[in-house]
Amino acid sequence: MKETLKKINKYVPAVPMVIFAILPIAALIHIISVFSPRFADFFNIYIASFFRAVYAFLTGWLPFSLAETMVLFLIPLLIIVIFGVIPKIAGEKAGSVRYITSLLSIIAYIYIIFVFTLGTGYQGSSVTEKLGVQRRGISADEIYETAVALTETVNLEAKDVEFDRDGSSVMPYSMNELNDKLNDAYIKASEKYSFIMPLRSRVKSIALSEPMTYTHIAGVYTFFTGEANVNINFPDYTIVYTMAHEMSHQRGIAPEDEANFMAYLICMESDDAYIRYCGTQGLLEYVYSALSRADRKLYSDCYSRLDAHVVNEMRSYNKFFEKYEENIAATVSGTINNTYLTLQGTQGTRSYGLVADLAVICYIEGVLTFEP
Repeated sequence: MKETLKKINKYVPAVPMVIFAILPIAALIHIISVFSPRFADFFNIYIASFFRAVYAFLTGWLPFSLAETMVLFLIPLLIIVIFGVIPKIAGEKAGSVRYITSLLSIIAYIYIIFVFTLGTGYQGSSVTEKLGVQRRGISADEIYETAVALTETVNLEAKDVEFDRDGSSVMPYSMNELNDKLNDAYIKASEKYSFIMPLRSRVKSIALSEPMTYTHIAGVYTFFTGEANVNINFPDYTIVYTMAHEMSHQRGIAPEDEANFMAYLICMESDDAYIRYCGTQGLLEYVYSALSRADRKLYSDCYSRLDAHVVNEMRSYNKFFEKYEENIAATVSGTINNTYLTLQGTQGTRSYGLVADLAVICYIEGVLTFEP
């Protein structure tokens, strides 16, 4: 037995051996979750939440984004591997096999972490089902009714918000303070929603946020580091909503529309007026977008009801985004993201906007009320 292990170890290092041993277990969990939403819910809420919390804890003490650092060092590392490592082992059979198996084990490890942290979240029951309602088609009148209610709410919330000369709202505290406030809101939400596990986590600001804006990425949850990362180059009100969104992923809400929906629910759990304003404004824009596609006349009527500050907020954002709107980086990142989301069984990047459907259904069915 020992001799056999030595022979295997000659070609496959010990760590990759362990990873390959766990791989079938992860694959089985993934397959079962695809066919059993109930199993997926159980695993996501009670098991995957443990691994998400562990990863968030292990990387949370770092003052920078580990995921961003890994991406930045990826190209130099590839150059070293290609020009430094490969030539040395090319003529050695055992070394070549160990190198290949090590690379494959990295891919296997990432897949295992995906399954044990976020993967089953895509396969479980939807947030609407957890709230007791079923997804269905929605009418223009229902979208309009929801948009009017949101408009009245955001107008009221805007009264307690400070705006600058450009029309943008001003966040009255630091990123760390925002992080603490959203953690408090999530703890409150976990007492109300059984599918949200209580967790206090640290959200990381992207150091290269300005260049990242060209990719149109406002935030990203990296399951392999457990970090919720936020692009801080965007206007303040979008940062708040994005942070709540990425923290939703960190707590097992995988689909993008559901993370957007949870971002709103969490913001409304906050005692802070600015956070509630940002949550309402974030959801409002998705509902307005759906209404403009469904009925331009109803959209115009609803838009005319908006407080001048809210209108200026939207105009200020559009002006900000003009610089980044069309470029190759955005096209490439959008394609990659769409492919990833499609592979998870969602409607790709279109799924972000489907939060409007969730909001309308929950409002019309009486599960959701828009009250400041």
